[in-house]
Amino acid sequence: MDTHATHTPVPHRLTQVRQSVCVPQNLLFILVSVALFGIVIEACFIYRLYKPESVSGSATFSKIIAERDVISTKSNDPFIPTKPVAHLTDGQDAVSTQEILAWSTVADPLLYQMDYKDRSLVIQKAGYYYIYSKLFFSDNGTFHHLVNQKSEKFAGKSLNLLQSRKYSESLKFSIKSNSYLGGVFYLDKGDAIFVEVSNTTKIMRNKPTENVFGAFMI
Repeated sequence: MDTHATHTPVPHRLTQVRQSVCVPQNLLFILVSVALFGIVIEACFIYRLYKPESVSGSATFSKIIAERDVISTKSNDPFIPTKPVAHLTDGQDAVSTQEILAWSTVADPLLYQMDYKDRSLVIQKAGYYYIYSKLFFSDNGTFHHLVNQKSEKFAGKSLNLLQSRKYSESLKFSIKSNSYLGGVFYLDKGDAIFVEVSNTTKIMRNKPTENVFGAFMI
């Protein structure tokens, strides 16, 4: 056995084939690397492009919040209406007549560009208003629920705007019931609106929020 025998040399043509296969692989690797590098560069440009806008937007938002806090601090109320609005509730301090309901002034009523005087809401700015009233009462016999308007145009007389009538067949047993009135009306400056019932002693006063009266400009 010849120990000095050498391996058969690789044919020259096979070597050329291997070289021709490696060249496209290297070229593909280079192209992929260039593409990835381009994506990274583009991402950096996009980040730099939108970063100043984001900071500017945050600064503007912070400015708005700061201005709102200043306004809220001055008014001592986070809710700042832009149109006349009023919302009144019932209370032990409300002294009603036999037919005209009074409303609480101790329970921090909501009054903006409107006044509460003589059991009435007095309009300070002319316009269209949504007026509402909700009552909780003892239903036995007949019960009338009205929202009236008093104006100088009517020589101080009252004009009925909203009305609800309920009749109970039973006069011996009282049934608790609710009445709600609501509608849109044009009111002039100085007009007064108030709630009238057939008998204020029938009004149930379990919670202040069960009897309400209000209006807001639309």
